[in-house]
Amino acid sequence: MGFHSSGWWAYFRSEDEKPHVTWSLLRRVLAYARPYRWHIVAMLATILLTTGLGLVTPLLFRDLIDRALPAQDVSRLNLLALAMILVPILSGAVRVIQRKLNATIGEGVIYDLRVGLFSHLQRMSLRFFTATRTGELMSRLNNDVIGAQRAISNTIVSITTNLIQAIATLAVMLTLEWRLTLLGVAVLPLFILAARRLGSRLRDIAREAMDYNAHLNAMMNETLNISGVLLVKLFGRAGTEIERFEQRAARVRDTGIKRAIMGSEFFVVIGLVGSVGTALVYWLGGHLVLRGTFTVGTIVAFSAYLTQLYAALQSLTNAPVDFATSMVSFERVFEVIDLPLDIVEKPDAVELKEVQGELVFDHVTFRYPAGATGPLSDVQRHGRMDTIQAVLSGDEVRPSSTPAGHAVQARELALEDVSFTIRPGQLAALVGPSGAGKTTITYLIPRLYDPTEGRILLDGHDLRDIALDSLSAHIGMVTQETYLFHDTIRTNLLYARPDASQEELEAACRTANIHDFVAGLPDGYDTVVGERGYRLSGGEKQRIALARVILKDPRILVLDEATSHLDSRSEALIQDALGKVMAGRTSIVIAHRLSTILAADLILVMDRGRIVEQGTHDDLLNRDGLYARLYETQFRQASGLPIG
Repeated sequence: MGFHSSGWWAYFRSEDEKPHVTWSLLRRVLAYARPYRWHIVAMLATILLTTGLGLVTPLLFRDLIDRALPAQDVSRLNLLALAMILVPILSGAVRVIQRKLNATIGEGVIYDLRVGLFSHLQRMSLRFFTATRTGELMSRLNNDVIGAQRAISNTIVSITTNLIQAIATLAVMLTLEWRLTLLGVAVLPLFILAARRLGSRLRDIAREAMDYNAHLNAMMNETLNISGVLLVKLFGRAGTEIERFEQRAARVRDTGIKRAIMGSEFFVVIGLVGSVGTALVYWLGGHLVLRGTFTVGTIVAFSAYLTQLYAALQSLTNAPVDFATSMVSFERVFEVIDLPLDIVEKPDAVELKEVQGELVFDHVTFRYPAGATGPLSDVQRHGRMDTIQAVLSGDEVRPSSTPAGHAVQARELALEDVSFTIRPGQLAALVGPSGAGKTTITYLIPRLYDPTEGRILLDGHDLRDIALDSLSAHIGMVTQETYLFHDTIRTNLLYARPDASQEELEAACRTANIHDFVAGLPDGYDTVVGERGYRLSGGEKQRIALARVILKDPRILVLDEATSHLDSRSEALIQDALGKVMAGRTSIVIAHRLSTILAADLILVMDRGRIVEQGTHDDLLNRDGLYARLYETQFRQASGLPIG
């Protein structure tokens, strides 16, 4: 009796673990299959054809044994032998066509789901990504999408094939001998009973193995990325990590051995149950042959049909859980696709052709949602590292005080009633203690977030009335944490403007004071910068980021002037580059240097989400407020020191 590995895990699930399928979910899944309906019809035809061909072979054996051999009919023998060759050839050819149709449907669905999911994620606001683990998103794009593909291309096809095969085989068997058919089917409950009893033990071992693998994967993920490797080396913990890895790998090994032995015992028992059914059929069939009511060829054919029936019925007993489990992947994908967009473009959004650069914050308030709960539901996935909360502190899966996917905000109200105006071409400096809301203001300008209350105007247009691509085209931003793709310097620069020429690249790099450095590299602009740009120094990465913004040539520049951790030469080069970049543009800078503050046309002093002072350097000093205290404590004696 055959046993399909695709369904055995169904027996290892407890009743409360079994997922359920709703009609609304099923209709939505079928909507994804609708573009491939003719492929599905063709595949159904191939299933019917292969099932029919599978029923022919036992009849050929019966004819061979009952008629050709006893009658010594050589020509009939030759025809039967030829038919036994042609049937598998024809069946194989049909299966190749069926596989092509199946792959076309499955890969088409996975393409549609991935593109739809990725497109929706690209339109989500920054709020979504700060509250969602990257690993969870990768899981939805990979594991769950593949699971959804498997539901259509494997599970549904398997159910359909086995259902047709079971009905057709059972019909043929009943025409041959109904008593043997009932006897053969009667043994199926014994198989289910044995599978459930042994499966409960194997389920515990399988889950243990998956959890140990999850711990091992989590450790590798934490210690083999560049930041983890750097930490291990700096603290000299390589020996400790090797020992910890050996312990966890040993658990995986030992559990794998135990699982293999138990699995072997499981299949032996299942095979014995099938053998009992087959033996009973041969026993009763043998008696019928001895009585002359049954031919030898018929019992041989019946035995072959019985094997096919067992395999089909066994798969169908697993089918409900297999199907429902596959549908869960669709649910997880749909959960992301159904998330509402925080940043929505209006149908009649304005396309800004030219921008003067006037920015107005009109009584802007911004708050993070209470609790900052992650938008995606927590998912238990055994065998993958995203079920692990603590990686190094212990070997048990520990519950976290903050649920997976949840983010913690230091303060719910980030900005409160903020109002100011920046004229075209002006330089505005944002100053204030850490956590005052400076970064939040810079994120609101390119509409990474929308204000909770109030409005932000660009040249008199509410940002919510402007087309997103149009807004992005006129705003350039350089964040404190410079991010570069693991690619060449050229590719990273062209991300700002893909059609830029080599001359334009070099001009932008000269303005950012980085061209001479790049030109001196062995591969020049084709040098790969490494993961997150780790092959470059902090100053080099910042200057490449500046060159990227220069290449974009935005009318409004938003940047975090984080230069305090750089050496004096890199800092001087960046300060010179900033002066060139900001010339003639409306610039909003989180200022860390007194030179930038002194050059600012408007200084916005922030504290606890509010603008407590605004004006020029001299005006603010005369007010003897927060700015004056910052200046007295940090800038009076050393003008080169940062604010904080």
